[in-house]
Amino acid sequence: MPHDTATESSVIHDARADAASRQSEDLRSLEAGLDRLQTDEEQRPSRWRAFLTSVVPPVLFVLLLLLFWQLYVVIAEPRPDRVPSPAAVFGALAEAWETGRLQLAVATSLERGIVGFLIAIAIGTPLGLLLAEVRPLRRAVGPIISGLQVLPSVAWVPAAIIWFGLTDATVYFVILMGAIPSIVNGLIAGVDQVPPQLRRVGTVLGATRIQLATAVILPAALPGYLAGLKQGWAFSWRSLMAAEIIATGGSIGFGLGSMLQQSRELADLAGVLATILVILFIGVLIELLFFGPLERRMLRRRGLMLSGGAR
Repeated sequence: MPHDTATESSVIHDARADAASRQSEDLRSLEAGLDRLQTDEEQRPSRWRAFLTSVVPPVLFVLLLLLFWQLYVVIAEPRPDRVPSPAAVFGALAEAWETGRLQLAVATSLERGIVGFLIAIAIGTPLGLLLAEVRPLRRAVGPIISGLQVLPSVAWVPAAIIWFGLTDATVYFVILMGAIPSIVNGLIAGVDQVPPQLRRVGTVLGATRIQLATAVILPAALPGYLAGLKQGWAFSWRSLMAAEIIATGGSIGFGLGSMLQQSRELADLAGVLATILVILFIGVLIELLFFGPLERRMLRRRGLMLSGGAR
């Protein structure tokens, strides 16, 4: 009898393990199928075609702008301190590169921007899921999050300086206050667009509330979440520049905002425009190398992009 009891317990344990394994497999299948519902398989465009459709058009547009800029300088002959030529601006860039100021500023700002944005994701994602799933909490906190998103992040700089002094903590605080509301609201908007049928399917398959949120709701809410991430990065980058322009000195390092402010104090318009171009270039580069491909991949998987990647 003890041997039979042990055998029966082992069988029951194995059956429960098999059931849990099947439940996990069902949830993974549901998650994988979220991007395939009512879509057709499409041929993935080549890397060269993706490069031509995503990188070449903005490069050609920039070259066209530079051509018109140079023509205006040649024809109108404005004062160099008011409208410097493209050669003067690129000369300022070359000078900043030779002295090492440009490399230092780009490295400092990129490090702050990326680290601050990653922290904002780590905070904003669970907070967004919590507010989206807990209605009473959303009614209480949601309007405040939306108000923070509307509030210009530069308004936090004076308070951050008082709280944290002229340190990197001031910069990171301003970045978080600019990025987190956008990430939270984007995720909430994405969750609101999830079909109720998916929730019911996940519940029928035995998903717990945490499994339902992470394996079903979050993947289905990816379009809105990605839109919130893009906007969150834009606010992170803008907030970083504002903080670096205003909060200078102390232990705060030399970033692009500091470089821009320094050129303004010297009345060096070529240096100001050169720094603006670098800030703009980094923003465009992040879009082309990260958010653009990620968005196209998501749309392609969901059957929302025309074959050939025309977007």
